[in-house]
Amino acid sequence: MADLSVQVILILIAAGFLAGFVDSIAGGGGLITVPALLLAGIPPVDALATNKVQGSFGSGTAAFTYARAGLINPRTQWLPALLTAALAGLGALTASYLPTEVIRKALPVILIGIALFFAFKPGLDDSDRTARMPPMAFMLFVAPLIGFYDGIAGPGTGSFLMLGFVLLAGYGMLKATAATKLLNFASNVGSLAVFALVSSPLWLIGILMGAAQMAGAIVGSKLAIRNGARVIRPLLVVTSLGLALKLLLG
Repeated sequence: MADLSVQVILILIAAGFLAGFVDSIAGGGGLITVPALLLAGIPPVDALATNKVQGSFGSGTAAFTYARAGLINPRTQWLPALLTAALAGLGALTASYLPTEVIRKALPVILIGIALFFAFKPGLDDSDRTARMPPMAFMLFVAPLIGFYDGIAGPGTGSFLMLGFVLLAGYGMLKATAATKLLNFASNVGSLAVFALVSSPLWLIGILMGAAQMAGAIVGSKLAIRNGARVIRPLLVVTSLGLALKLLLG
């Protein structure tokens, strides 16, 4: 904290607000905050850990906002969230033993595919559709595996959850966005718990960025609640393509 100028801290806070706005609608907030933390000169592992600090504020605020609007029922979704948090923590623990570079090289192709799906798939709106598997089965078995990936690498977690809720659980766009935020919050908290033990998060920077994330998440989630798929779908396409481009360019 002492090594960062006031100007850099203000830039990080602004990045937190923008990330909270984007992430509350379509995911991909880390596309903004992680590069900002790295450009501030924070070591990579500590930057990832600090990103989990501030990201937990944003995803938690978005989940709370969607829950207040009646789009999340914590009473029925607490167990999937707990499992997702546990698997995310396990993923963070095992990250050093897995070929994350192989995963990262495959991610751009996967993210481009997700963007194309949401861009061109007809009939994607806020209406539920026929599920390919029971929604609770998806949340109990598939979502925790995505949380495990979040602990290992992270990029695209929100996009993967969105795709799963729409394609497998049959959720409409707005409902899928809300459910994604709860599970993404759980995976952030689970992986942060491990990062706090094995690295050195910049807690004060993370909290300051987190406060800005909360403000951005409130604005973004309320916009999504009002406009539904009209705003969620294009922003999801843009963020998926943006993240893919960043990974391709390194």
